[in-house]
Amino acid sequence: MHLAAIKQALLSSYRSDGGINHLDGSNLPSQASVNQLATECMHLLFPGFFEESGLTERDLPAHVERLLVKIDRRMAAEIEKCLRFGATPSPGERARELTTTLLAQFPELRKLIKTDVAAAYQGDPAARSIEEIILAYPCVLVISLQRLAHVLYHLGVPLLPRMLTEYAHERTGCDIHPGAQLGAHFFIDHGTGVVIGETATVGAHVKLYQGVTLGAKSFEVDDDGVPIKGVKRHPDIGDHVTIYAHATILGGDTRVGAHSIIGSNVWLMKSIPDHSVTYFKGENLVVRSRRKKEAMVENIGAPPHDHDWEI
Repeated sequence: MHLAAIKQALLSSYRSDGGINHLDGSNLPSQASVNQLATECMHLLFPGFFEESGLTERDLPAHVERLLVKIDRRMAAEIEKCLRFGATPSPGERARELTTTLLAQFPELRKLIKTDVAAAYQGDPAARSIEEIILAYPCVLVISLQRLAHVLYHLGVPLLPRMLTEYAHERTGCDIHPGAQLGAHFFIDHGTGVVIGETATVGAHVKLYQGVTLGAKSFEVDDDGVPIKGVKRHPDIGDHVTIYAHATILGGDTRVGAHSIIGSNVWLMKSIPDHSVTYFKGENLVVRSRRKKEAMVENIGAPPHDHDWEI
């Protein structure tokens, strides 16, 4: 089959199949540009860490000004494309306002992200320095970009927040929806395979291990069987909770109480109270109160006491 014939077959496909064409519509945000934007934002959040050459205090003002100009121009252009797609009135003017609003929040975002870096350093005995955390730990990239995307999400910008978090997803294997609410001092150890849904809330000082899912139990559907958007579908995680590898917690009405521990491979669809330990004993899911001074899930291998219960 010659190229001319393939071309005609493709053109025919575009006309007959539709649905996955975006022709004669608004100019969509560029994936390459958004990826570059994510990189530039990381440079602005962590000056001196990702440059090819050293950055001095004396160079910092000019460096920050150059970055801000680049990010401001690129961010406004991509937000405008997103707003045109969403049929927002005066998209250019509104994009300029939203870009300024976002950039003005960078100092506060840095304070919040600093707590995440501290949580990683304090929560991993293998960490040798803050520099190692920022340069090499996937949680820094995925949490930082999610926090940035979360601002855009609440500003009502379509497309761009999810594109930013998907860049982090591609780089790290962690999929955190921009709508998820993350508390301070958040740490994801190892990272790969973590999924946090749009309506999940995560308290302060929470630690997750690889493969953890904070997902939806089921979807409400309308009369035509189409999932209803905008309803609470994902769990709430209290403060000072540790969730070990490959645990799955589902449902918008599921709450993990503060200071609780979820063991590896737990499948949980019911709320548990504060100061609980949840783990499998054989085929039974055990939920019990934490014992005094208990800090590690490995300590729960002893026979259950009378106050243990199985669900």
